[in-house]
Amino acid sequence: MRIHIATDHAGLEFSTRLQHHLAAQGHEVVDHGPVDYDPVDDYPAFCIRAAQAVVDDQRTGAEALGVVFGGSGNGEQIAANKVQGVRAALVWSLSTAELAREHNDANVIAIGARQHTFEDVTSFIDRFVATPFSHDERHVRRIAQVGAYERDGVLVDGPGPRKVS
Repeated sequence: MRIHIATDHAGLEFSTRLQHHLAAQGHEVVDHGPVDYDPVDDYPAFCIRAAQAVVDDQRTGAEALGVVFGGSGNGEQIAANKVQGVRAALVWSLSTAELAREHNDANVIAIGARQHTFEDVTSFIDRFVATPFSHDERHVRRIAQVGAYERDGVLVDGPGPRKVS
């Protein structure tokens, strides 16, 4: 599997170590930056490039996933989710890593490098990569609804706002 990685300065050490971990497992790792430590770097371009590469690979039929890192992972997830076709999930446990794939067919995960040990991070990523999408009808339907809104701005199957008394 091809795995695209991006980070900011907070995740640079994790990213470097993770690349070796994943390569040792036989994955092709593509690093979208940064390559040097800069405490004031701007992560959006790195994360967006990684997310776009995942989508591009998947469109050609290649097996690909993405991992983006930051201090909390929140900004990196937001940046990755700006790419049409990306379903980036913030992961903080084995359960969230598994459910991101099983229920949401997430193709990118975001992790807070300052929130976890390297051992935890590798276990989350290994679980994410190893877990298949369930293809359960309700999950397929919900992903299609999000995709329809992303493509066309159309809300499918949902009530409008309700007034709460």
